[in-house]
Amino acid sequence: MVEPIRWGILATGNIASTYVEDLALLDDCRVTAVASRSAERAAAFAKKYDIPHAWDSVQALAQDPDVDIVYVATPHSHHYIPTIQLLEAGKHVLCEKAFAYNAGQAKTMFNVAREHQRFLMEAMWTRCNPAIREMRRAIKEGMIGEVIAVHGNFALHGDFGPKHRLRNPDLAGGALLDLGVYPITLAHLALGVPESIHAESIMTPESVDSYTALTLRYPNAIAQLSCSFIGGASNAVTISGSEGRIELYDYAYRPSGYTLIRYGEAPRDFEAPYVGHGYVHEALEVHRALRQGRLESTLVPPSSTIEVMEIMDEVRGQIGLHYPGETRPL
Repeated sequence: MVEPIRWGILATGNIASTYVEDLALLDDCRVTAVASRSAERAAAFAKKYDIPHAWDSVQALAQDPDVDIVYVATPHSHHYIPTIQLLEAGKHVLCEKAFAYNAGQAKTMFNVAREHQRFLMEAMWTRCNPAIREMRRAIKEGMIGEVIAVHGNFALHGDFGPKHRLRNPDLAGGALLDLGVYPITLAHLALGVPESIHAESIMTPESVDSYTALTLRYPNAIAQLSCSFIGGASNAVTISGSEGRIELYDYAYRPSGYTLIRYGEAPRDFEAPYVGHGYVHEALEVHRALRQGRLESTLVPPSSTIEVMEIMDEVRGQIGLHYPGETRPL
C-alpha cells in the first residue's frame, strides 16, 4: 500500500468545494486540512467534508505537518504571496489559474519552487482533460494537416453587479484573466507563442474588461479569440488545418469529446469523458509527478503557464487593464 498524498485546501469557495469532491473519487489521497481568513468558514468547510484540521491563515496551513501539497483556490489577486509562503515552508502547490497577476510573478513563483525543491503547477485542468489530450495527439499526427487558424470564445452572462468578483479590480477581476485564459490556452496548445498580438476591449465603470477580443498572429496562422461576462458567442473552439478541422463545443475548456472533420470526409465524433467534475485529471497529474519525484508537470509545464501569462500581459497593456494591488515580482 502506498502512503496517501495529503492535501491542504486554501480557500472555501465553490471551486474549492468542487475540487475536494473530485479528490474524494481517488483512493491514494486524503484532504487533511483547510484554511481560510475566516475561522468560521474554515470550520464549516472542514465539518462538511470531514477534514481533520481547520486553520485561519496561510501561515498555519503552511506549518501543518500533515499536509504534503496545498491547492490554492483563492482569487487571482491572492495567488502570488500565499504560493511563495507555502513553497518556502516546504509544501508542494497546485495553484489555480489565472496563475498570477503577470508573467513576472509567475516566473518568481517557479524560481522559488525550484530553489526549495518543491512541485508547483498551474491548475489548468483543460490541459489535463482526456479529450484535449486526444485532440492534441490527433493534431500532432497530422489529422487536420498544418494548423492555420484557431477560433475560440468563452462568454458568460449573469447578474454580475459592481461588487462581484468579476468586476472587482482589487480581486484582479475582468474577463481576460478569469475567462480568456481558456481560449488563449487552447490557441497556445495548437500554435504556441504568437509573433504579434492585437486586442480590443469593452471596459466596465470599475476599469476591468467585460469583453475582450484578441488576434494572435503566427508565421502561417491566426487565432481569433474572445472572452466576456456580458454575453457573446457560444463557448466553442474550432482548430482549423490545411486538411480539416477539429470542433470543441459548449464549454470547450472541459469537453467530453470532439468532432474531427477532414475535408471531403464525413465528420467523426470522438468521445473521451472526464471523471467527476473534471478536476480529477489534474489531480492525477499532480499525483504522478509527486510519486515519480518530479518537480514539474509534463502536461502543464512552467513554460506554458509563463507563455500564456505573457500573452495576457501584452493584452492588458493594450487595453489598459491595471490592478491597484498588483505586486511586482520579488
